[in-house]
Amino acid sequence: MRATIMHAPGDVRVEDRDKPAIQQPTDAIIKVVAACVCGSDLWPYRGADTLHEPRPMGHEYVGIVEEVGADVKNVQRGQFVVGSFFASDNTCEICRSGYQTGCVHRQGVGGSQAEYLRVPLADGTLVATPGAPEGGKIPSLLAASDVLGTGWFAAKAAEVGPGKTVAVVGDGAVGLLGILAAQQMGAARIIAMSRHADRQALAREFGATDVVEERGEAGVQKIKELTDGLGAHSVIEAVGTQESMMQAIQATRAGGHVGFVGVSHDVALPGRELFSSLVHLHGGPAPVRQYLPELIDLILAGDIEPGKVFDLELPLDQAAEAYKAMDERRAIKVLLRP
Repeated sequence: MRATIMHAPGDVRVEDRDKPAIQQPTDAIIKVVAACVCGSDLWPYRGADTLHEPRPMGHEYVGIVEEVGADVKNVQRGQFVVGSFFASDNTCEICRSGYQTGCVHRQGVGGSQAEYLRVPLADGTLVATPGAPEGGKIPSLLAASDVLGTGWFAAKAAEVGPGKTVAVVGDGAVGLLGILAAQQMGAARIIAMSRHADRQALAREFGATDVVEERGEAGVQKIKELTDGLGAHSVIEAVGTQESMMQAIQATRAGGHVGFVGVSHDVALPGRELFSSLVHLHGGPAPVRQYLPELIDLILAGDIEPGKVFDLELPLDQAAEAYKAMDERRAIKVLLRP
């Protein structure tokens, strides 16, 4: 099969690899219908994460079940499925509390930028749609597998709700879909922090009421000006840098909540400032599996269209161009078709 492999920073190739096979009786093999490049894939692409050997890339996926192990009961051959980037049994105590990414048996799911994918713990990881979805729904269902589920978790972690003011730090796909989630959860005001006209436009389409272009201390000050000097009730942090995390904390009012989902890189929190802020922090790798049934229903009903974050679609064999386009900010998010 054809699969995307990162050999070194900036070096992405699509190569012939062995088709995956069932290794455990709880596995499933899916034929990938659509995959995509994630913002977190750009960390190793830019050299911020170390690659010790060539790495099969991709962790977002939708597809059709081709084969299941002997113990798989919840999905069947021929079903269209959406899965999460972490495999979970969905039965352990942690999973039952809604934190499947902390499953005691969790496994990473990787290598989805390919024609086929092995999904461990299939019963607890994959969610089948009711029948084959129409083609126009596939980008949105793909978004549910990570960036929509992550934005949704960020909004939940930030305690977004009716009447609240929400600020979103980060204008990538996760931040934009955090805006969509906040709108769905009834936020009264949603402030997008973005310097890019195309992303600002999509942010407003998803529900942003205000746009702040300033960053760092200037961005915090602007949020304070918009909130009578108090700060936002809820702030979504969707970048993962020291600057973005501190911007999120400092833009939150006393007693407010930060939902942080940007993959942390060299973030160190100043204890005294955090102690004095009276701000709640909650976040981490999003338990997308918790939200998949609800998100799939919203997408199929036409209530939300998160697939709009995909502003470029390429065939799998052009995966290298997909990475380059996102790295150069010529695309918000690129969908790949095997």
